[in-house]
Amino acid sequence: MVKKKHTTGEYGAKQITVLEGLEAVRKRPGMYIGNTAEAGLHHLVWEVVDNSIDEAMAGFCTEISVTLLPDGVVSVQDNGRGIPIDIHKQTGVSALETCLTKLHAGGKFGQGAYKVSGGLHGVGISVVNALSSYLKAEVRQDGKLYQQEYKIGKPLYKVKPVGKAHNTGTTITFKADGAIFSVTEYNWDMIIERLRQQAYLTKGIHITVTDKREGKESIPYEYYFEGGVASYVRFLNRKKEPKHDQVFYMEKEMQEGHILVEVALQYVNDYKENVSAFTNNISNPEGGMHMVGFRTALTRTLNSFARTKGFLKEKDENLSGEDVREGLTAIISVKLPEPQFEGQTKAKLGNVEARTAVDTLFSETFGIFLEEQPKIADAIVGKCILASRARIAARSARETVLRKGVLEGLTLPGKLADCSSRDPEKSELFLVEGDSAGGSAKQGRNREFQAILPLKGKILNVERSRLDKILAFNEIKSLVIALGTNIGEQFEIKDLRYARIIIMTDADVDGAHIRTLLLTLFYRFLPDLITGGHIFIAQPPLYRLLLNKEIHYAFSDGEMVKIQNELIQKAQERKTAAKAKREPQKGKDQTEEEAQGEIKVNIQRYKGLGEMDAEQLWETTMDPATRVLKIIRIEDAQKADEVFDTLMGSDVEPRKHFIQVHAKSAKNIDI
Repeated sequence: MVKKKHTTGEYGAKQITVLEGLEAVRKRPGMYIGNTAEAGLHHLVWEVVDNSIDEAMAGFCTEISVTLLPDGVVSVQDNGRGIPIDIHKQTGVSALETCLTKLHAGGKFGQGAYKVSGGLHGVGISVVNALSSYLKAEVRQDGKLYQQEYKIGKPLYKVKPVGKAHNTGTTITFKADGAIFSVTEYNWDMIIERLRQQAYLTKGIHITVTDKREGKESIPYEYYFEGGVASYVRFLNRKKEPKHDQVFYMEKEMQEGHILVEVALQYVNDYKENVSAFTNNISNPEGGMHMVGFRTALTRTLNSFARTKGFLKEKDENLSGEDVREGLTAIISVKLPEPQFEGQTKAKLGNVEARTAVDTLFSETFGIFLEEQPKIADAIVGKCILASRARIAARSARETVLRKGVLEGLTLPGKLADCSSRDPEKSELFLVEGDSAGGSAKQGRNREFQAILPLKGKILNVERSRLDKILAFNEIKSLVIALGTNIGEQFEIKDLRYARIIIMTDADVDGAHIRTLLLTLFYRFLPDLITGGHIFIAQPPLYRLLLNKEIHYAFSDGEMVKIQNELIQKAQERKTAAKAKREPQKGKDQTEEEAQGEIKVNIQRYKGLGEMDAEQLWETTMDPATRVLKIIRIEDAQKADEVFDTLMGSDVEPRKHFIQVHAKSAKNIDI
């Protein structure tokens, strides 16, 4: 058989595109900074600050200053050694220009400049330059101030001395390119949170953050912590009830591989864990080998201690990893010469030697700590054993749930209106507030791929509940059975029956509360559904506008006013056109009000989903072709954890303070 020859396009040397210098970064910025929205914009700041932090970790920098200036300009200054300005033999230009214009150029690849570094990939400062419409580099060395400016990554002139300097260091001032980024406004809270974190992770560094943008001028924020990650743990637990006052802290170096391990931990009276890992001050949200080493050592050490001291009898089960991490707040920070990350975002550490170092050093130090602090050891082990008993009770409750589900028919709750499709990728589950809206949703849905589960009333607040209590709540039990994933230790994402789980509640205070309760359940007990991009919020309209049989829906007050004005303007234009034709009498397309000179738009404010009939609910909120869905994502796990703890926890004072601070933000609340 002769194969067909495709002639749709040539493929030769001239079809191969070579991107010179920093062109590749501007062509595919997402490969280097994740995206060109808010996260990518702030990534530019982190890259510049990371260079200064590397100087601090090397012992040459004690002060870092970050300033947000008007018109989207950012300035980062340190008192380190200053980027070298002498001529680089390989490139023939200054080392400063080389670092700013060449990918994979910097002092982090050779030997001697940095023992450890966060910027392994060496693309940081050059990527910032490539994605900035303007950048100025100032270097203070040998009593002189040197300067070089760039436009869209290209130098405007060679490095030159412009004045005297009384110290050493580097200042990078840049403006993100508005042609690249969809967002150019920096988030102040995000900036100070990140820099506070860096100050905790680098003992002795003094970081100052100042906002000098128009209308947002504030006093500088200053961070300096001698306690390192132990101070960080105290900060994270500042609103929680500790099981022991003293924070465990260790800092030791594994000579083989020159790996420095720093760990701090404290248990609190809570049911969730809050453990974060860092490599060379870079956050690893997906953990990695250092996290594996820590968890293995923690479980083994506590089991060994509990057996030796008689807390666990011969007939008792061993404490599981889940048991020993309940209520645990911990920071694991490692510093090593050549970290191997998965991807440019450095989300996960891959060095096997880091696992060995953390496991060995932490287990040895923590074991001694438990022996020397019997009261603290009793509190920790006692909490872990209580968690173990609750886990065993929850396992029994979960098995009961599944057995009961089978008796109810194919493990599905009776009130679930399932879809006919058995392909999870095509299927979606609506969690609907109330039986009335549930009835409309069942009638209006596409039965092929849309399932409906009505929820009666508000579900249990799971923030302060263990799994056995949660599974005793009927609405949650029905939801778990409908999802098919199970919950807790037996959770299996591969068994998820619906790719999209859509929370559909009323656009009022009660609806917002129910959404928060459901999100708390997903965040605390089914987090993989959020990280996997399976949880969505439906956006039902607030208003229905009618004029001359023309119907529009508005999802906010501002949109309602805009649509109302547009409808009135269109009606007035028709009216003016009719008069121009000397036809003042009522025409076929005119209402009685228009003929009499009045134009009135009929506006209906929806108080709840139950006020919509099946057809309206479909076309506004459920039809994939026209609906608006908001996906739920976790950008900052620690911040999310703190918000859930504040809003849904048992401690009233933090919630009261939150309401007082944000009261003015809550406008037009329906009560």
